[in-house]
Amino acid sequence: MSQLPRLPRPTRRAFLVAHVTVSVGWLGISLCLLTLAIAGALEPDDLALTAYTAMALFADWLLLPVALLSLTTGLVLSLGTQWGLARHRWVWVKFWLTLAATGLTVFAFKPDADEAATLVAAGDPVPSTDLLFPPAVSLSLYAFLTAVSVLKPWGLTRRGRRLRDTRTGRAAAGKAASGRPRAGGPRMGEAAAASVRPVADSTDGEGPAEGQPRSHSPATG
Repeated sequence: MSQLPRLPRPTRRAFLVAHVTVSVGWLGISLCLLTLAIAGALEPDDLALTAYTAMALFADWLLLPVALLSLTTGLVLSLGTQWGLARHRWVWVKFWLTLAATGLTVFAFKPDADEAATLVAAGDPVPSTDLLFPPAVSLSLYAFLTAVSVLKPWGLTRRGRRLRDTRTGRAAAGKAASGRPRAGGPRMGEAAAASVRPVADSTDGEGPAEGQPRSHSPATG
């Protein structure tokens, strides 16, 4: 998947703050939903109407926008920074789990919450386990995603390793090219020999000519 242009630092920080805020908010909403589901199941006569109505409000007004914001800001941060979307396993796993959680929120939990609110308002009983399981699973999932975001485990994907090897090869080729002599210029050894040759020719192999100082050898100082 192609990368977006790198985000400027202020923009990246703004998206990071938004992503962390909505992600933690998603975790808090899941905890609230689980609490309401437990209350409705334990006290069906006293708390069921309040609990299930509140769950439907959370699902309709908060859960879906927060889930979509978390998914969108995460995509922008991955594609607009050095992490990439498919370069690191933790980013790739987090993306697919967030996408799955968003889909389950839209197509599974929200309809169940609305149905439970309608049933309890009409005086009909609501199966207690129907709304207990989804918040428990989502709370565990979002806690796991939070840990993954902090620890960043599992290293690079196959694509990430391929891109890393490509960059390493280009860098090595660039260093090798910068170390080559320029076309038409003398090589280092030839330049050194040319600078020494006049002195050797003037002495005919018999040491420095009269009046010339002796050169200092690196070995003798």
